[in-house]
Amino acid sequence: MNIYDSAQGRRSAILQKLREDSTVSVAQLSQQFGVSEVTIRKDLGILKERKLLYRVHGGAILGAAVPQEDVEAGSFNAKKLINVKEKEAIGRAAAAHIKDGDTIMIDSGTTALEVVRNLQKFRDLTIITNSVNAMIEALKYNRFNVILVGGSVRSTSLSTVGALAESSLKLFYCDKLFLGVDSFSVDAGLSTPSVEEASTNQVMISRAREVIAVFDSSKINKRALAFITMPDKINTVIIDDNLPASIRNQLRAMNINVETVSV
Repeated sequence: MNIYDSAQGRRSAILQKLREDSTVSVAQLSQQFGVSEVTIRKDLGILKERKLLYRVHGGAILGAAVPQEDVEAGSFNAKKLINVKEKEAIGRAAAAHIKDGDTIMIDSGTTALEVVRNLQKFRDLTIITNSVNAMIEALKYNRFNVILVGGSVRSTSLSTVGALAESSLKLFYCDKLFLGVDSFSVDAGLSTPSVEEASTNQVMISRAREVIAVFDSSKINKRALAFITMPDKINTVIIDDNLPASIRNQLRAMNINVETVSV
């Protein structure tokens, strides 16, 4: 019998993978061990009860990787540890869509932040963002025009939101918006747990010539509290190659460019 056929063997393997990568996703573990996502969630729940890991949206992270209060709040620090390799690959692919002289808008998601980390070859960009983290990364290049949108600051994401942020965003147009989302469904659209974030994202979309959604496949077929927009407002989706073929075909039928990246 394969060691992974037993619950204990599978859970030991999950912990070993966490020690190597600091993060695991339910979808990846389900595929790796050939069991249902329900079984994997049960495994993660038991390991959480033993205080061996923290549960996060779509997976788990190593117990010592981030404070428990950050995990419970769904903070930026917790999210950035999930599907790291996928996000890095998506960020590199997304940056290839940029041209020198572009005005780009970056939202507050962890995947959108990876776009900013891949701008080394550019000399002339204007970067508009509501993300304190994206602003800090952009300023490291010491050559771009960086605009941080004002507004109320959300402590969990270090993003500016609310009426002031939306009013500020309406002052600008951009060539490309790089939009990260918490949940994506062909039928229900793009969504996020924060009503304020959703409203700010809606204004961003209205100011962009081209909307490029960047997110990993763990967000597929999910729906969060606050609606952002339907997929037909998106020009391009950049995602890892775990995207189901059926979803890819549905998006392409809607004339959405779908670009998948390998990790």
